[in-house]
Formats: sequence, structure tokens, C-alpha cells
Amino acid sequence: MTEVPAIDQPVPDFSALSTDHANLTLSDLAGRFLVLYFYPRDNTPGCTQEGQDFRDHYAQFTELNAEVIGVSRDKLKTHENFKAKHDFPFPLITDPEESLCAVFGVMKQKNMYGKQVRGIERSTFLIDPDGVLRREWRKVKVPGHVQDVLAALAELSTGR
Repeated sequence: MTEVPAIDQPVPDFSALSTDHANLTLSDLAGRFLVLYFYPRDNTPGCTQEGQDFRDHYAQFTELNAEVIGVSRDKLKTHENFKAKHDFPFPLITDPEESLCAVFGVMKQKNMYGKQVRGIERSTFLIDPDGVLRREWRKVKVPGHVQDVLAALAELSTGR
């Protein structure tokens, strides 16, 4: 098992299938900030709202030299439909084998309708242009989250 990256430590390069590229790697994004957000499932209320919030603030992220990428275990076709339906301007990564989820340690036992299930804990990671993890948010609550990420990004980008 890989060790989860710690704040101010390099994130290991990864390769993952996305809606925009055959394979997207961290090194493809070198020179830009990366907001990598993990969410449980396409087309569910919280995940849809979170994606829409990132969409609605996407121009602000790009102005700060950042790319936003969503990650879940859904299949690529489901991602493509979800992205098109909500007009997301950023790619979604499919991680059915949970390899990227494992790198960031987001797979957790959760309680859903009184049953224990294993799923993605909603989490966001802010990686700097050199591939170093600068901020992380775990057990994310959707309301206000995107604004918190934007504020952290603005603080980091002006400090460079």
C-alpha cells in the first residue's frame, strides 16, 4: 500500500483515464495548480451540486493558473453523460479499480441508511505547479467548499 501524500510533500505521478484524455497524468499538468476533488457518485444530489459549484467558479480557478479535475469510481460513459448534462468545463477521472483513490486514502467505511458501505469520502486536494500537495480537505461538506478552495488557491498563488 502506498503512503498517502502529506502536506508539503510531492504527490506521486499518476496516470488515469479521463473524459478529456486517453490518459491524464500529474506530469501533464506541471506548471499549473491542480484541484483534485474526489466525490462518491455521478448524478447524486451532493455530487451534482459540488460539480456545479466548481463549474460556476471555474473561470476564477483558471485565472489563478489552476485546473480542476473530479474523480469517482463511475464508468467513463457515466462520467461523459454527467459532464455533458451539467456542462462541466473540466475533466472527470474514472477510477473503478480505486488506484487513484488509494494514493489519496479516500476510500472509507461509511454508514448509509444504517448499513456499513465502503465508498469515497468526499475530499479535495490542492497540488502546486511543482507537484507538491499544499492543502487537503477531507469529509467535505459541499456548501461553501468551493469558495474555501478558491481562497486557499488565491493565497498560495499570490505567495509564489
